[in-house]
Amino acid sequence: MEYLKIIAFTHKQIDLKSLGKLVICEQTLDDRLRNIQSELGVKEIFYVGTCNRVEFVFTSPSSLDKDFITRFLTVLDMGLPAQYMEQFVENVSAYEQLDAFNHLLRTSCSLESLVVGEKEILAQIRKAYEACRVAGFTGDYMRMIMNRVVKTAKEVYTHTNISKNPVSIVSLAYRKLRDLKMCSSEARLLIIGAGETNRNLAQYLKKHKYTNFSVFNRTLENAENLAKELNGTAYPLTALENYDKGFDVIITCTGSTEAIITEAIYKKLLNGDTSKKVIVDLAIPNDTAAEVVKNFPVHYIEVESLKEVARKNIQERYDELVNAEHIIEENIKDFELVLRQRKIEIAMSCVPQKIKEIKHTAINGIFADEIDKLDENSRLLLEKVMNYMEKKYISVPMVMAKEILVKNS
Repeated sequence: MEYLKIIAFTHKQIDLKSLGKLVICEQTLDDRLRNIQSELGVKEIFYVGTCNRVEFVFTSPSSLDKDFITRFLTVLDMGLPAQYMEQFVENVSAYEQLDAFNHLLRTSCSLESLVVGEKEILAQIRKAYEACRVAGFTGDYMRMIMNRVVKTAKEVYTHTNISKNPVSIVSLAYRKLRDLKMCSSEARLLIIGAGETNRNLAQYLKKHKYTNFSVFNRTLENAENLAKELNGTAYPLTALENYDKGFDVIITCTGSTEAIITEAIYKKLLNGDTSKKVIVDLAIPNDTAAEVVKNFPVHYIEVESLKEVARKNIQERYDELVNAEHIIEENIKDFELVLRQRKIEIAMSCVPQKIKEIKHTAINGIFADEIDKLDENSRLLLEKVMNYMEKKYISVPMVMAKEILVKNS
């Protein structure tokens, strides 16, 4: 593992706006990586770019000192002004050998993410690797590395509680709504506000077969865009007080400083309905007037209570770090043996051909005259014996070498 290297620029040292200057577009990625390979003696490489990290995983005999990293960024040719070049060189995270492998495993298991336990990073790393593999930038060594990365991450997510409980407000709100068990997929949902939070929650609901959406927003065009995604109906926010088609759930999140759902508007929305409703209010300050929660039968889900749940869930995830790190440690130890076995396989890959050559020389050269004097049955028997011995001889040195490795590990 002596040649494994990682150059990483992450949210931990660099602000996200600056980090964006290192993100490589898909159209230019191949040319930039080819330049790195040819100019810096890099054999295998793949690039990972997400919203909060840019990393290069590669093999090289060079040490990752400041001079090499400066040359790396220069050859990458991102058009960086001098002040950014200096910032990136001073705030880079460089990993070599076992430290590099450990970092890659920790990253894939989300231990290095903004939110520990989010599984998206594994999918992002796999996709990034696959793109570079298809383009010819990686080979057998990175294939083995990535096989172990995926194996380790799956074990962490399966055998620890690091991703068990949700921590995003949207996922917590959906779970609370689902747990009420009073809302069927035919439930009538009023979406008030067409911003990112409501959009994400509505997409959760659509994914889980909810179909009846009415979207209200100050800017009708934004309401129409979201309603189109949900196969729902769009309304201007001013139409809310006259809406008379009934509802089961209100989901609201606007930037208003005043209550959107006043007692008077809520009463009109009910239109004589006395059944208990659900209000999911993810706005700060809340869009729902306190009188509505006090005077009407509602299940009220609001952002402050969800934040407290999120805080507890995050703490529980951090408590699982020890278990996750133990799994990573065991995989690193096991992988060292796998790598040594693979080196033997590669070193002995010529053995089958050598044995075939010896067999061919024996039959067609050294013992050719004697074999020609044999009758047909004897020659067939000799051929069967030689084929049997060939197969056995090919496997013997490999098996013995692996046994020696296991005994000495």
